[in-house]
Amino acid sequence: MQVLLKEYSDLLQKTKLRQLLHLMTQSQLLMLWFQEKKHHVLLHQLFEAQVTTQPEAMALVYEDHTLTYAQLNQRANRVAHHLLRLGVRPDDRVALCLERSLDMVVGLLGILKAGGAYVPLDPSYPADRLAYMLEDSAPVALLTHTTLQNRLPLLAAASDTIPTLRVDADAARLAAYPDQNPDPAALGLTPTQLAYVIYTSGSTGQPKGVMNQHRGVCNLVHAQIDLFKVR
Repeated sequence: MQVLLKEYSDLLQKTKLRQLLHLMTQSQLLMLWFQEKKHHVLLHQLFEAQVTTQPEAMALVYEDHTLTYAQLNQRANRVAHHLLRLGVRPDDRVALCLERSLDMVVGLLGILKAGGAYVPLDPSYPADRLAYMLEDSAPVALLTHTTLQNRLPLLAAASDTIPTLRVDADAARLAAYPDQNPDPAALGLTPTQLAYVIYTSGSTGQPKGVMNQHRGVCNLVHAQIDLFKVR
């Protein structure tokens, strides 16, 4: 009899534990669901929200050059429409080889708005490293400057096989494109789309491309805004 009572008591404890774990799991899943709903946006849509709320505020300052949110958005949109004309589709990689400048941010946003994933190529990297990253990421387009194209034979050679936009030299051609935001729904974009591919240092061998989705970056942005009380 005592053995039966002990077994029954153990069964009750296990049942209560299972119920508790089940409730905890439900609660955690519900919390995650709400978080996902809250952050169900694309990375560039966070930027576009700032454009809507404060279009004339200063967005970028580099040396003696500046861009407001509205100006930056318009320039990025023209790049995006050009890339769409080239055939860029969701998750396509687009190489971005530019030195620090306003054009770097313009290009980055333009790639995201077109649905592509940017692949940053630091022009100061050794030529063999850049060559490997270009081959491994297989970009469908390349954004660069004329000066870099002239300085790096690798970029000049790449432009023979990869559609290339020289953000400086092609400024007049870009000006002919619309400056309105491309429609993410029409492009079929979702937060699970690839946002970027950034390569590791390669200290243990060849550099490895680390991929991240819009959802992951947006969650990080929101977490840091909440943590550091950014306004």
